[in-house]
Amino acid sequence: MSHSWQKTLLHETSTIKQALAIINSEALRVAIVVNENNQLQGMVSDGDIRRGLLSDLTLNDPVSVVMNREPVSALQGTSKSDLVEIMEQKQILSVPLTDTQNRVVGLETLHSVLKKEQYPNPVFIMAGGFGTRLRPLTDACPKPMLKVGDKPILETLITSFIKSGFSDFYISTHYMPEQIHQYFGDGSDLGIKITYVHEYEPLGTGGALGLLPDDLPKDLPLIMINGDVLTKVNFERLLSYHIENDAAATMCVRDYDYQIPYGVINGEGNRITSMVEKPIQRYFVNAGIYVVSPRVIKSVPKHFRIDMPSLLEQQMEQQETVLMFPVHEYWLDIGRIDDFNRAQSDIQALGF
Repeated sequence: MSHSWQKTLLHETSTIKQALAIINSEALRVAIVVNENNQLQGMVSDGDIRRGLLSDLTLNDPVSVVMNREPVSALQGTSKSDLVEIMEQKQILSVPLTDTQNRVVGLETLHSVLKKEQYPNPVFIMAGGFGTRLRPLTDACPKPMLKVGDKPILETLITSFIKSGFSDFYISTHYMPEQIHQYFGDGSDLGIKITYVHEYEPLGTGGALGLLPDDLPKDLPLIMINGDVLTKVNFERLLSYHIENDAAATMCVRDYDYQIPYGVINGEGNRITSMVEKPIQRYFVNAGIYVVSPRVIKSVPKHFRIDMPSLLEQQMEQQETVLMFPVHEYWLDIGRIDDFNRAQSDIQALGF
């Protein structure tokens, strides 16, 4: 039994945000919802929360609206073999243990969840941009090589993938590629493999896919990410989400709220029907992280300029499944000086 299961307990009146804090901080990756008598009310997973966000819920909504109200549980004292059988049959990684009064007394997990799985899927990092909005910092340094803390942005990004079990990297370069090559080499110092593809002319955010070698794994989706992104997104969950839904491509998206600074008036003809004072419009915006299936990669000709949104629109026109994956974890696109300064203060607190 996990010795930290008590930290996963959450009262039914708590918010989705409080559940997220538990899921992201505890290795068990679930939150158990209980009432004032510690009786099991439900369970919340990362997937439950993402589905809630896609349904326009906010992090301040009660956890009760996203939790699984009928979680699989087992009585205290159930044998290890029976617990493993339950989890395998239900395809779940954890089971709360309860007493005869339905009070939570523990949490059992599959041993495999504690092991770090290795992923053969390629990781493609876009590192060729000019970083124009970061000048003069980028006059003599490519944007991904700017230091946040004591490391280049690109090294922090690669390290995040290594910790998640990825080891096969491709990096697209254009602006000052020699600095990236000299710093990382073939990746052997980091225990990984790095292959470079060079854009002699800028090909947009999607065109570099056409430069990837033909010997890519034939049946494995590729994770693609902009080289100026700092994020704590769970890459394993992202990949699983893409595969489970048999998608052609998956785009990570972020919440973006825009408050209209005026009262908005709705009407019919000259008659006012409603008034809303400074309403907030909520949107999903592109986070610059994708999972792309081999058939999409093959659709991009060599040296063909195209941006990722246009490429994904082409896939949708061909009736391919293109999904979005809400990112509630830390995410920062270091595109401007303000973003760069914010990253300097965030890097220590976030434990990158």
